[in-house]
Amino acid sequence: MASRLPISQERNAESIPVLRVSLLEWYDRNRRDLPWRRTRDPYAIWVSEIMLQQTRVAAVIDRYNSFMARFPTVKALAEASEQDVLAQWSGLGYYRRARMLQKAAQFVCANHQGEVPKTAEELRNLAGIGAYTAAAIASIAYGEHVAVVDGNVERVLSRLRGWESEDSKELAVTRRRVDTLATELVDAGRPGDFNQAVMELGATVCTPRNPQCLACPWARECRTLGEHKTPQKPGMTKREVGYALCEREGSEPGSRSREVLFQQRAETDTVMPGMWELPALRDAIVPESELRITVRHAIMQVNYLVRVRSVSPEDLVAVAHLNGNSRWVALDKAAEMALTGLTRKVLSRVGLFKKSPPIQIAGIAAEPTADVL
Repeated sequence: MASRLPISQERNAESIPVLRVSLLEWYDRNRRDLPWRRTRDPYAIWVSEIMLQQTRVAAVIDRYNSFMARFPTVKALAEASEQDVLAQWSGLGYYRRARMLQKAAQFVCANHQGEVPKTAEELRNLAGIGAYTAAAIASIAYGEHVAVVDGNVERVLSRLRGWESEDSKELAVTRRRVDTLATELVDAGRPGDFNQAVMELGATVCTPRNPQCLACPWARECRTLGEHKTPQKPGMTKREVGYALCEREGSEPGSRSREVLFQQRAETDTVMPGMWELPALRDAIVPESELRITVRHAIMQVNYLVRVRSVSPEDLVAVAHLNGNSRWVALDKAAEMALTGLTRKVLSRVGLFKKSPPIQIAGIAAEPTADVL
């Protein structure tokens, strides 16, 4: 006599077709109209997936559009200068992603005749592409039957099956369960849409806090119906820093644009090497009379309180650290430089960079990159 699955597992298996259909129907009605969803070009999808790593969708939209306009093909990206690539990436943060993306594009041109590999296994050989990104590109662009698991998917499937974890050991067990379930669930006919649908559900409905369970297509099958226990994340640390904003009249004949002094971070720096920024102040405490602006800025696990001081060219050496690689740049040209996100934020907030209106796509208000990490 053939052995049977436990009743709980039988119910899980029987529910899988229902889960697939209900989710895809929901996705067809509710998916956001995002620029990278209007194409099956593997290069365009690759760029979007790298940009979306650890970055909000709203922050990516306008950077993606400008990046693809500047580098529309793998070959264009491979042949560009690194500073040009970083300038187009400026405002997204995590600049190592841009460097790895270009390195991988150069590899594709040299070893694959400019054709993006078609399978998740092959894609993982490219710099900067791990299991998640490889599966996303392969399933969305090429229709490979492979599951994608990111933070949204992990949260949705954990809640669906009632899997909670209060420490790292339990979390590791849960992640293995999620990987298995994700592979079982992915729809063979529409793997790319299905993977995007689960991620969309986690991003818009099954959110980390206050999930909208009444709007969820999986509510009837969900064993949690609300928030679930996860290991407590370490708190953000706080730091105070200061920067000098040093301006002068344009030095080029006929120039009406003011100039600002920038300096380049060393290539040996572990964070944002080669990027341009304002000179750092020797003292982060700034006299009120000389304080130009105060902004808050988060990078990874650090919340920065940033004070910006207006400094004359004559006083700059006395109050700021200069590394010897400084440059006066006209403001109408500075926007094309590989500036740090914080520098763009500061120049936008003080009115030296023009601030474009928010982009509206399917209900998403995307702040200009000048104001986004």
